[in-house]
Amino acid sequence: MRAIVSELSDRFYERGEVVHAVVVAVLARQHSFLLGPPGTGKSELCRALTERIIGARRWEMLLSKFTSPSKMFGPIDVGALAQGQYRQILDDHAATAHIAFVDEIFKCGVGALNETLSWLNERRYSPEAGGAPIECPLISAVTASNELPDGEETAAIWDRLSVRIHVDYLRTESTFIDLLKSDPTGSGPVTTVDLDALLHAVHIEVPAVTVPDAVFDTIAALRTTLRADGIVVSDRRWKQSVGLLRASAWLAGRDRVQDTDLTILTHVLWSALTERQTVAERVLEAVNPDEREALTVEESITDLGREFDRKHADLSPDDLCVWVIKEANNKLNSLKTTLSELHSRASAAARSTSTIDRVESIRADLHARMMSQLLNAPTTTDGTQP
Repeated sequence: MRAIVSELSDRFYERGEVVHAVVVAVLARQHSFLLGPPGTGKSELCRALTERIIGARRWEMLLSKFTSPSKMFGPIDVGALAQGQYRQILDDHAATAHIAFVDEIFKCGVGALNETLSWLNERRYSPEAGGAPIECPLISAVTASNELPDGEETAAIWDRLSVRIHVDYLRTESTFIDLLKSDPTGSGPVTTVDLDALLHAVHIEVPAVTVPDAVFDTIAALRTTLRADGIVVSDRRWKQSVGLLRASAWLAGRDRVQDTDLTILTHVLWSALTERQTVAERVLEAVNPDEREALTVEESITDLGREFDRKHADLSPDDLCVWVIKEANNKLNSLKTTLSELHSRASAAARSTSTIDRVESIRADLHARMMSQLLNAPTTTDGTQP
């Protein structure tokens, strides 16, 4: 599973954190949700992941408000109906799938809502012909949408999606160019995992991971901090988060949860987009103060990028060059020093540096863009002048 995460992170640019979070949700037997505009690779990424589980029955559907329960869970068997028997054809539909990808999940129509909720939460489906509910083998559903729910009906589905990830267009220019140059066939190593091995991990190995009392204390303190910020998370979601922590530790090759595993909660504890940044800051304050400080650096870089775009439109080329050389260049180099110090401190404490590395990539990309656009100067791979 670690090899799969690594390969998909290499294939899908700037999506390493997304891949990791979705795989953790699968291992925890929970569901994930990708929010983002069209053309950000959500569907392709989900298919690339689910296709690597050998032996699993996969099901995929693009929902609309007109999608009927029979479209999702199986049509009526016409042949059987002609013989006086009323039954559904369940094979190759949601009720028999191990892994599912449901696009535009919040367009689920009212007619299919109850069946979908039962399928996601209880892993059960009640056939249209009646009788005992069917136990569904669903391990995890990966869902996606361009928007968040806006009504009580879809809010019920929203509550069932434990891991929530915002996916945007590629941020850095260098990564965008790498995408344009990349092999469209997506060739590369393809690691797979057998369904039986995945089921053993999901049902036996992941639940056996130990959660120390100190981690529970950190979670309780985080809950208090978020409530002070006006962010209230349901008891059920906090309980679900423990399973995700176990899955995160198992994926890292450990049999014991560490504070660093709590970073997955940045994708779990928010409900509104306005809460995402606060949740990320509070989680990182609790488990990785260096990465929390890196978020502040990221805000400074973003502000500087916006200022550069404004001055590029308003100033003459000569005045713009003066501003870049005297102000922007110094600021970016100072931020680079700060990020380097954060990286060293986090590494020395055996904490994650993924956020720091991501912010440094954004800083280097902005630096390189300024140099190439204004000065036509050659740049090194880290965005500084030789």
